[in-house]
Amino acid sequence: MKLNIALLAGDGIGPEVIDQAVKVCDAIATKFNHEINWRPALTGAAAIDAVGDPYPDETHEICATSDAVLFGAIGHPKYDNDPSAKVRPEQGLLRMRQKLGLFANVRPTFTFPSLIDKSPLKRERIEGTDLVFLRELTGGIYFGKRGRKDNRDTAFDTCTYTRKEVQRLAKKGFEMAQKRSKRLCCVDKANVLESSRLWRETVQAMEKDYPDVEVSYEFVDAVAMRLVQWPSEYDVLITENLFGDILTDEASVISGSMGLMPSASIGESIALYEPIHGSYPQAAGKDIANPLATVLSAAMLFDGFNLSDEAEAIRKVVNESLSEGMVTEDLSEGGKAYKTSEVGDWLAQNI
Repeated sequence: MKLNIALLAGDGIGPEVIDQAVKVCDAIATKFNHEINWRPALTGAAAIDAVGDPYPDETHEICATSDAVLFGAIGHPKYDNDPSAKVRPEQGLLRMRQKLGLFANVRPTFTFPSLIDKSPLKRERIEGTDLVFLRELTGGIYFGKRGRKDNRDTAFDTCTYTRKEVQRLAKKGFEMAQKRSKRLCCVDKANVLESSRLWRETVQAMEKDYPDVEVSYEFVDAVAMRLVQWPSEYDVLITENLFGDILTDEASVISGSMGLMPSASIGESIALYEPIHGSYPQAAGKDIANPLATVLSAAMLFDGFNLSDEAEAIRKVVNESLSEGMVTEDLSEGGKAYKTSEVGDWLAQNI
């Protein structure tokens, strides 16, 4: 198979972890007789510095005409620490999601046998955890009307959803549940919010089309609590943009490190794959960042093309690297810490 992949390294540690994912993907391509054409493009603070736009038209054209996008991270302290900045890296990310139609964020959470005792939660609470969130990504409060009034002393952000937006995300959730344990949880705040009541009634109306899926409905605050208590009780969860943003970060630390969890953002015609961590500017250029979340995101990319053997080969070598202690400083705990590039080289060589 020939794949044209847009490569958006972004800011901070983004270029370093992306480099390791490219090494691994190229090794997979050699092993399984594929051809990957990497198509680099600017985004985030790097794009602002270069052309004044966090998501330039040229970058969008490259993404829109590729088979998939592999993305690093965006963000820079000079924008984080300036509330008055008119242009921000995150604006480019939101615009990219909107223009590419990336409406479903897929965020798995699972544990690694060799790292289970590194989790902040007790072993007996997290063993067997294998859940996935589908977060709606192009609607809700992040895209609603916002502003200031009363001489800027009052601020408002509006959460708006349409039934169609809920249906297309829920459809992905039902279909994913059918391929897993046939359990789906709709996360909302229907006891308070009208937008959540729309979510709940829409999903309830869809249940008849998926009679093999057991559906539950839980308030977001209850889910936040149960993710800490018994995360293994969940399988597939669907929710709106803001709730999903918060809950997926909470779930990510179950594994022991945010540097381990991959994600995908899926549209009707293209998907983007990225680690869940940020740009970690304090580590930029030091060759110490954990590349495994980005490498596992590349595994999800191969899954997206139904290349399951290729994806499994990546997951297998990542598990081997963890078992053998071929890890960066965030996971070394007093043992030898390897550089980002050394981990990438080891993964590629062992594929």
